[in-house]
Amino acid sequence: MRLLAEGLSARRGEDLIFNDISFSLAAGEALVVTGPNGSGKSTLLRVLAGLLRAESGRLSIENGPSGFAHPHELSHYLGHRNAMKRELTVEENLSFWQRFLGDSPGGSGIDLSAAAEAVGLAGIAQLPFGYLSAGQQRRMAMAKLLVAYRPIWLLDEPTAALDVSADRLFAGLVAAHLDHGGIVIAATHQPLGIAQPKTLQMKGFTH
Repeated sequence: MRLLAEGLSARRGEDLIFNDISFSLAAGEALVVTGPNGSGKSTLLRVLAGLLRAESGRLSIENGPSGFAHPHELSHYLGHRNAMKRELTVEENLSFWQRFLGDSPGGSGIDLSAAAEAVGLAGIAQLPFGYLSAGQQRRMAMAKLLVAYRPIWLLDEPTAALDVSADRLFAGLVAAHLDHGGIVIAATHQPLGIAQPKTLQMKGFTH
């Protein structure tokens, strides 16, 4: 499978945020997106996730599962917010995402208890999400990536609110995903422990 982005541009209101962004990623490859605040990193990820419409350009999947033409259909998106209901338990939140997202062709997610254990938080699945610390909440948001299989991970500052040990844990999850033929696109100022990723420096666009 290959993810192709060709000549992408995007606007925020009347302002062109970025212009003519192109890249190609094959199975097992990662792209680290860097650049100053306001340069369009988060906007690019939202375009890839299907949350924003590109002003111009083309996104496509080559040699992917039959019937899937757009990257967002095969993607997990982990943004700045954790996308979890504070009043629901950890288990209820993860169960919702497991059912809502479902598995893409070619793989299957792991069960909820295994996902909690994988992010180092076994045994607290019955607690309301809002009771967790900021670091624990971010870890549980990472578990969302594991309960439903999606080959493309779109990560926006994924290690925010994490300590050093959690950084290493997440790096291991990313490495395992790549080893199994996944694709990762991460906007981050922190190293993710990815060996030889491709890089894209966003510079923004002055209108």
